[in-house]
Amino acid sequence: MDRRSLIKNAGIAGVLAAGVAPAVHAQAAVRWRLVSSFPKSLDTVYGACEVFAKKVSDMSGGKFVISTHAAGELMPAFGVVDGVQNGTVEMAHTAPYYFFGKDETFALACAIPFGLNSRQMTAWMYGGNGLKLMHEFYAKYNIISFPAGNSGCQMGGWYRKEIKSVADIKGLKMRIGGFGGKVLARIGGVPQNIPAGEIYQSLEKGTIDAAEWIGPYDDQKLGLNKVAPFYYYPAWWEGSTQFDNLVNIKAYQALSPENKAIIESASAFAHVEMQAKYDAVNPGALKQLVGSGTKVLPFPKDVMDVAFKEAMALYGELNASNPNWKKVYEDYSAFRREENLWFRFTEARFDNFMQAQKL
Repeated sequence: MDRRSLIKNAGIAGVLAAGVAPAVHAQAAVRWRLVSSFPKSLDTVYGACEVFAKKVSDMSGGKFVISTHAAGELMPAFGVVDGVQNGTVEMAHTAPYYFFGKDETFALACAIPFGLNSRQMTAWMYGGNGLKLMHEFYAKYNIISFPAGNSGCQMGGWYRKEIKSVADIKGLKMRIGGFGGKVLARIGGVPQNIPAGEIYQSLEKGTIDAAEWIGPYDDQKLGLNKVAPFYYYPAWWEGSTQFDNLVNIKAYQALSPENKAIIESASAFAHVEMQAKYDAVNPGALKQLVGSGTKVLPFPKDVMDVAFKEAMALYGELNASNPNWKKVYEDYSAFRREENLWFRFTEARFDNFMQAQKL
């Protein structure tokens, strides 16, 4: 069997397993631009698009080159969906929940309060109906999507004052990304959608009272521990956060079958690499933060309970008002229910036991 037939018959998994690049030598060179919603200083989330672009070049023998551009270089952090939809650029790497203002369904590709954890999210995408449903939704925006990273469960953010009960959320001005702000508002908070590069200054000046970003490694890079002493967990609004490669559908359709396979495979590689990096670097960063005086605290139970109640109420309202949301969320929620039943007997029990041990 020749290499071209192997790629066609084996699919992404076969390409990755076999370690072969598609036969692209006879094809014309392709040059694309990728815009990110993140600054270059974040080698995790911005780094994922660099990992992706390098893998594309490597797999194509240098015939398919994608230049990467940080937030603000070609367009603002929150302008990337418009850029891809309009064909200004070929693709973007972003957290889709930033764009819930266009349609709440964007958040289901990324993170919603009390949603799927990272393994469950990947299972829904590749083993369930997630990717199919999101492709149908994104087509309305002239976009096709590919998962390209996950942070895992995030931390609950930095607070200038201690949170002792849900009453302390009332009036709290908090930078919170994406869809989680809708639930925060329902429990009395005042959400602010601020790009990563502006969080430190906003918290330092007191423009906001609290801010969440991702977790210890990135938060330390942003210096958030220097302007707020209390670090809460977990981010109930982000049990995992999936990042997507969003590709202009006309640009994608114009690619050869081999280059389409490269986009899919390189995205999958970046998807795995990002979470591996987060899981590797966060433990040491958390130790450093604690050593420098950060107070790491769990959210009070009443905060978790009230937030969960309001999240479920919100989803019920969206089922009644947004048919796009309803179509995707019904499948998502059914998958979540089955996954949690399974994880209760395996992952959760094992993890709870192991984390109580002194190894």
